Amino acid sequence: MRILLVEDDERIADSLAEALTDQHYVVDIAADGQMGWDFVKSFTYNLLVLDLMLPKIDGVSLCQQLRIQGYSMPILMLTARDTTLDQVRGLDAGADDYVLKPYKLQELMARIRALLRRGTATLPPALEWEGLCLDSNTCEVTYKQQPLQITPKEYRLLELFLRQGSSVLNRNAILENLWSFEEPPSEDTVKAHIKRLRQKLKGVGAPDDLIETVYGLGYRLKSNP
Repeated sequence: MRILLVEDDERIADSLAEALTDQHYVVDIAADGQMGWDFVKSFTYNLLVLDLMLPKIDGVSLCQQLRIQGYSMPILMLTARDTTLDQVRGLDAGADDYVLKPYKLQELMARIRALLRRGTATLPPALEWEGLCLDSNTCEVTYKQQPLQITPKEYRLLELFLRQGSSVLNRNAILENLWSFEEPPSEDTVKAHIKRLRQKLKGVGAPDDLIETVYGLGYRLKSNP
């Protein structure tokens, strides 16, 4: 899941981005409304978290602009202004939820999870393939009931493969889905992560080629004949 955080307070933005990254989300940060709009036009996001008071384009105007242009991803609005009018303005502009600052991190995370579930209601909470199971509710991964110990980045990589099934993923698609705009790695980094993930899968009894290389195209999950 990729989240765009549009927040001009650097301390708040960095703290929230760190907490979201710890929960296996890929997070991009925009420091003003115009940058947020540019990011949305360049990348696909599962959720937007918008501050109400932003430079260049404020949160309400940005939310209205997104909805007018047909963007339908969930939007959660943050504000320190505790007035009914501000809440009504945000919701009328197209926001799906509204959280007041200072917020309790656990409550904010719960609201984010709820909005993401709403956006992926057709997807099962447990993703399975040839004995491999990823439970998005508990963030646990197993192969034939054997637990797999993986890093957050490896978890997101495996989740991406499971959501794509037998479809081929090229390295650019993997880079775009797993790394934020501020930390773009080289394509060799993708190779290294896939190599380590294959080794860990092999360690719990999975076939060497469960993640198959399709030469000249990319990678995909392989079905047993």
